[in-house]
Amino acid sequence: MGLSGAFAQNPLVGREVHKMNGAGNAILVLDLRGAGFLPRPEDARALARAPGLAYDQLMVLGDAAARDETAFMTIFNQDGSRSASCGNGTRCVAHYLAEQTGATELRLATSAGKLKVSREGPLAYTVDMGPPRLGWRDIPLAREVDTASVELGHFGLPSASCVSMGNPHAIFFVEEIDAFNLEVIGPKLEFDPMFPQRANISLAQPLASDHIRLKVWERGTGLTLACGTAACATGVAAARAGLAGRFARISLPGGDLLIHWREADDHVEMTGPVEVEFSRVLDAAVFSGQDES
Repeated sequence: MGLSGAFAQNPLVGREVHKMNGAGNAILVLDLRGAGFLPRPEDARALARAPGLAYDQLMVLGDAAARDETAFMTIFNQDGSRSASCGNGTRCVAHYLAEQTGATELRLATSAGKLKVSREGPLAYTVDMGPPRLGWRDIPLAREVDTASVELGHFGLPSASCVSMGNPHAIFFVEEIDAFNLEVIGPKLEFDPMFPQRANISLAQPLASDHIRLKVWERGTGLTLACGTAACATGVAAARAGLAGRFARISLPGGDLLIHWREADDHVEMTGPVEVEFSRVLDAAVFSGQDES
């Protein structure tokens, strides 16, 4: 049986995907509003392996559940696991929808809650990421500890500051990021027993009271050029530790994000760029090596 017979029944064949990035964070947007189904984990893995379509996060748009929402976002990592939040991906989705509708403000829903997005310019957006979660059960961690100083005792690293922005983050403030090989230590820390849902691992180097250099290992994906929720979590962690104020520029390998942890309502705002790369209609060949695990 040829490719068309073996894989054409995959309902994603013939659907259009949009390759974008937010500060270098590779994003794939798949609009399934009105379709009545979601990709399976094996579909997400197949898309991540397809030539030219490799992504850090796959943002799948579904039908909104409330009048004030534009769409519901289901977020996949490369390994087929799900994430409840992706700030850079949210900006990309907002741009995709704003270009369709002309809207300058949108509300997008995820399993972690609703996100308000404002268009700041042709290719710049601000996302209200909501309040950080700082309790050990809310992050979550395996046991009760001071979440601002979690001792893991690995690789000569200091204690971690742990924050959830809809997904768990462990931030290590170090004097020099390049003194550590995050590609080696990231996957080991991601699966540390302290993190029952795994964790995104960040190395943060404070440069000034309003400027932090950041490098991120994302759970389920690996090293990325940028991670919006990690930038938000780092801004919060730095302010808690007295290393920065509530405004900070977070410099990632893919570009800068501006983080504001608002004192008035505890919400975290993230402002950053969007870049559109290309759109492509999915064919059966994308799923030809699909695993069924």
